Amino acid sequence: MRLSRDDENYGDSVSIETQRTILQQYAKEHGLSVYGEYVDDGWSGTNFERPSFQRMMDDVEAGKVNCIITKDLSRFGREHVMMDYYLEFVFPEKQIRYIAVAENEDTEKGLSDFVPFKNLFNEWFAKDTSRKVKTALRAKFAAGERTFAYAPLGYIRHPEIKNTLAIDEETRWIIEKIFDLAFHGAGAAKITKTLIAEKVPTAGWLNYQRYGTFANIYANAPEEKSYAWTIAQVKSILQDETYIGNSVHNKQTNISYKNKKKVRKPKEEWIRVENTHEAIISRDVFEQVQKQIASRRRQQKDATTQIFAGLVKCADCGWSMRFGTNRQNKTPYSHFTCSQYGQMGTQCSAHYIRYDTLYVYVLSRIQYWSHRAQLSEEKLLQQILKNGDRERMTAAKRQESELKRAEKRKAEVDGKFVRMYEDWSAGRITEYNFNLLTKKYQAEQLELEEKISRLQAELSAEQQTALNAEKWVALIKQYANPTELTAELLNTLIEKIVIHEATKGADGMRDQEIEIYYRFIGKID
Repeated sequence: MRLSRDDENYGDSVSIETQRTILQQYAKEHGLSVYGEYVDDGWSGTNFERPSFQRMMDDVEAGKVNCIITKDLSRFGREHVMMDYYLEFVFPEKQIRYIAVAENEDTEKGLSDFVPFKNLFNEWFAKDTSRKVKTALRAKFAAGERTFAYAPLGYIRHPEIKNTLAIDEETRWIIEKIFDLAFHGAGAAKITKTLIAEKVPTAGWLNYQRYGTFANIYANAPEEKSYAWTIAQVKSILQDETYIGNSVHNKQTNISYKNKKKVRKPKEEWIRVENTHEAIISRDVFEQVQKQIASRRRQQKDATTQIFAGLVKCADCGWSMRFGTNRQNKTPYSHFTCSQYGQMGTQCSAHYIRYDTLYVYVLSRIQYWSHRAQLSEEKLLQQILKNGDRERMTAAKRQESELKRAEKRKAEVDGKFVRMYEDWSAGRITEYNFNLLTKKYQAEQLELEEKISRLQAELSAEQQTALNAEKWVALIKQYANPTELTAELLNTLIEKIVIHEATKGADGMRDQEIEIYYRFIGKID
């Protein structure tokens, strides 16, 4: 007996119970002694590695079975080459009788000439069903629906809307905690340790508690199993767009309708549908975390951690700076050079800077801003907002004034249009003049609407600048009087560090400009 998930759409006529009833009745009527039943529930007929099918063939090899009965040929399989192999070679060689009850096929009586065609049709049916399922899924995906056995951690099935997620208020804090740790510079390994140390339950444990799933794993497991997080689980959550309200489908597929092995699809073939459900994490936080993952610090050969990885950039070509260590001197020292210059030589220049020089400079700047934040958070905020910003502030005032004038004029034009329509209806103006003025006012309305939208967007960006400044000041205040740099601190506060080529000053000393672009606010003079 066999039933695939696709077969379930055809109701009880192909159910396991229906097949069992037909086969038991046939065996009884024909005086056949039943050695055993072999049931593959949920398996495609194109797959001959089905567990019960393999168990049956083991019994055939052991001489325990000399007759195999199925409801029809398709229950045995839907792959014509393999069907021919068993019917024409394996069964005759091992003297196995095969019967397909509904189709009246029996190897003892001789199979009909139509069997090869039936097998071809059964395979075509599997292929056609596979195509239809994929088409139906794509339609669901495009409509913003999801297909899932269990909702991702932080979500539950929507109680009213089918195939949609709703936020699970009981578990959303776990997702928020994971992203908050990552946002502040913690890597997947550190987050995993924190979750285990604080005994945060895993998704598997929560599903066991709620639905009784994974009982074989959790039923008699020790307490530690309930919070046994892995780095892979944390990484998967941090890169999952589900948490910003998107649904991403078609990440993997079967090799073919015959081979059900899953293969990863290239990103450009993924189906991404935005805003299909409520987000738990803001897009700003998610994007920042992705940047930090992409530039995650790497372990060096000597087991030290390169804390500046991904942050240091060449001022002229924009490439990342390459970290290296000079071991030829008595006292080895580390340094950064332009990676494009290292690869191509002539495309850029070295932009060489020693690691210890960069470390001391960056630490001193962070200590300075941290001290300023402790003294007066408000004054620091005002300085950031005014930082090279007089022109921006003047522009903002001008934009506000322009917006008021545009909104006032828009109201006037709308009013004139209404009065003009009333005059035309009353016969006070001709239809020719009405049409002429209509075109004029409609064109002006459109122009004013575009202008108002643009000015509102520009002013909104100004407001966001203020919010970003507040965000950064709150971050720097968390690090009171730092005495050393860590990867977590750098990733939290700094977007990039730009290294200029060194020059010789008038006094013969080496001068080199270093620009620090802080997260959310850019450079501060």
